[in-house]
Amino acid sequence: MRWILMILVIILIGLQYRLWFGQGSWEQIVSLQRELDQQHLFNQRLRDRNQVVENEVRDLKSGLESVEERARTELGLIKDGETFYLLIDQEKNTQ
Repeated sequence: MRWILMILVIILIGLQYRLWFGQGSWEQIVSLQRELDQQHLFNQRLRDRNQVVENEVRDLKSGLESVEERARTELGLIKDGETFYLLIDQEKNTQ
């Protein structure tokens, strides 16, 4: 009976060691869960960014208003018949 008890205690210790320190331990599971949460957050940011780009592409394909707006803001283009005025701040010019 004593040998059976010793074998069972050794098996219990072996299982406990694996549970706390071995492959698939609680520490490893918690670490993997943290990594998974970070990956979900990163993926959500990418989804949001892709949605913004998709909306821009849809706007550019659907009408000329967004194309005109981008040309005006990014390239400084003006329409025929418009007059362009450049206002210079004198305080910034003197420094």
